[in-house]
Amino acid sequence: MSGGVLVLALIVGAANWGFRYLPIRFGLGTGRDGAQDGGLMARFLAAVGPAAIATLFVAAALPFAAGGDLAAPLAGSAAVVAVWCAARSVVGATLAGAVVYAAVFALVT
Repeated sequence: MSGGVLVLALIVGAANWGFRYLPIRFGLGTGRDGAQDGGLMARFLAAVGPAAIATLFVAAALPFAAGGDLAAPLAGSAAVVAVWCAARSVVGATLAGAVVYAAVFALVT
């Protein structure tokens, strides 16, 4: 792995951590203009999750789309939807999607 890829992964990981941890740490999800009031901050925080998921999906699918093989992203996405519909568990759906994605990726490459 090149140094540039490692630096990029660390930057993205730090930004992801910040988006998730800092609003909780500073109490931005509750109280005045927070999640309980349905204010601006609540709408922003509610939009961050789906936006992050869409971004990660595109980042995962783009290399495969360029090569014409979308098996891993599609299988991972199907696993996420299946587990979510069956168990309504975000954690379970995320883990299932990651495992299926990795397994199909290992088989394809």
